[in-house]
Amino acid sequence: MPSPPPPNHIAIIMDGNGRWAKRQGLMRLLGHRAGVKTVRRIVEDCQRLGVGVLTLYAFSTENWNRPKEEVSGLMDLLKNFLRSELERMLKNGVRLQAIGQLQNLPTEVYEVLQETISKTAHCQGMVLNLALSYGGRSELLQAMQAISTKCVTGSIRPEDITEAMVDEHLYTAGLPEPDLLIRTGGEARLSNFLLWQSSYAEIFFTDTAWPDFNLKDLTGAISDYHGRQRRFGRTGEQVADDATTADVTVESTQ
Repeated sequence: MPSPPPPNHIAIIMDGNGRWAKRQGLMRLLGHRAGVKTVRRIVEDCQRLGVGVLTLYAFSTENWNRPKEEVSGLMDLLKNFLRSELERMLKNGVRLQAIGQLQNLPTEVYEVLQETISKTAHCQGMVLNLALSYGGRSELLQAMQAISTKCVTGSIRPEDITEAMVDEHLYTAGLPEPDLLIRTGGEARLSNFLLWQSSYAEIFFTDTAWPDFNLKDLTGAISDYHGRQRRFGRTGEQVADDATTADVTVESTQ
């Protein structure tokens, strides 16, 4: 029997870099450097597994409050990652996207980011979606402001507002909602990440710090995902009946 397909969209909160470094007596920035190497491996692993979209929570709106030296180091790591990975992304057909308050990034980082997005725009493989200067609440706030402006100008009425309209005003417009959300590092919270989009995502928490996260951990999370019953508000019996009906339909067409 063939293996079930992987989740179409995996989102990851890459946590634990600093604690990983501290346990080894290293500076926090060295933990982030090790985390960049993990990003490279996991992007390639997800592509081989057939994942359609990989969203990585790389830098939150709250992260700007970290020490200036750490923020500067993180921005340099991001800039260097984008430059070093462009050729690999083009070779593997990875299309880069980014979500968040990108205008708040340092000018040089923003320019490299936009250049990489532009150069990979034609790629037809997996989408690598980086959440940068991102916050779920600020994303929802800007969506509300944009929609309410349309109400004020009379282009729409309040009763015209739908979930689909909200989707269209989010940073993630055009992307599927995440099926599986993974958080590494031992914490068990969403930390303001994809609050609207993750309403029905399966959430997997692991104590493994991001620098140590590997293919085995990834496939373990996917295996756990496949073991869950995604009911979307229905009963387990309804889901089972639908699955049985689908199997019968497939058999009848063969």
